[in-house]
Amino acid sequence: MLSRFTRPQAVAVCALPVVALLAAAAFAPLPFSVAQPGMTANVLGENQGDPVITISGADSRETRGQLRMTTIEATGPDQDVNLGDVLDGWFATDRAVMPRDSVYPSGDSVQEIEEYNAEEMKKSQDIATEAALNHLGEDSDGIKVTLKLADVGGPSAGLLFSLGIVDKLDGDGSGGDLTGGRTIAGTGTIDANGKVGAVGGVALKTQAARRDGATVFLVPKAECSDAKSELPKGLRLIPVSTLKSAVNALVALEKGSGSVPSC
Repeated sequence: MLSRFTRPQAVAVCALPVVALLAAAAFAPLPFSVAQPGMTANVLGENQGDPVITISGADSRETRGQLRMTTIEATGPDQDVNLGDVLDGWFATDRAVMPRDSVYPSGDSVQEIEEYNAEEMKKSQDIATEAALNHLGEDSDGIKVTLKLADVGGPSAGLLFSLGIVDKLDGDGSGGDLTGGRTIAGTGTIDANGKVGAVGGVALKTQAARRDGATVFLVPKAECSDAKSELPKGLRLIPVSTLKSAVNALVALEKGSGSVPSC
C-alpha cells in the first residue's frame, strides 16, 4: 500500500517532533548560572556612607589612591537559565557560564546561601585583619579593626582587606602610600599566615576592575592564565602568592625600583 504523502511531505512531517524537541530544549531550565562583571569597592574609602576600614588603638594614615576589591554577579539559584542563555554566555567575552553547583551549594535556598556567604565574609574579614597585623608585627589585643562592606558575600576580598589595613597603618613602610596614588584592584582569599588562595571568575573581575578605573590587578598566582584570557587593555597583572609578596610588589611598583612580577 502506498502512502498518500509525497517524500517532501514525509520529511516535513517527521521533522515536526524534532523541531518540537529543539524548541522545548531551548526553553528548558538548565543547571547553569551565567556570571558577569560585578561591582567593585575601594576598601580605603567608604561604602554606603560608612568607612570600609575603621581602626582604633593605633594611628591610621590618610591614604591616596584606591584598593578596589572585585566581584562577579551571577544568575540566582532560583532563576532559570535556558539553552539560549548558555549559548549567549559561551560566545560573550563579558559573561561566563558556570555549573550552578560551583556558584551555589546544591539544594540550598536563597536565604541559606545569603547567610552562608555573610558568614564567609565575616570569617574572611577576621582572618584578613589577623594576617595584616601579623605581617606588621602588631599586637591584635591592642589594635581593633572593624571592616564593613554591604551587600557582598564570600571570602574572595581577603587579600584586599589585608592590604587596606597595611596601607592604613604603615603604607609603604617609609611614609608613602602602598598604592602610589594609583587605582589598584585585585582578588584572592587569605589565611592568617598571609597565604593567598585562588578564587573564581578572575577574567570577569579584571573587566570590572578596568571598568572602574584600575590600572593594576593583583591576581592569585595560580590563576594567571585565567586572568590573561580576557585581559582588558590598560590593565597590568601582578601575580601574588602571599600578602608579603603583594606588599613587596606594590612597593617596588610605587618606588620604581626592584622586581615587579608579571603573569
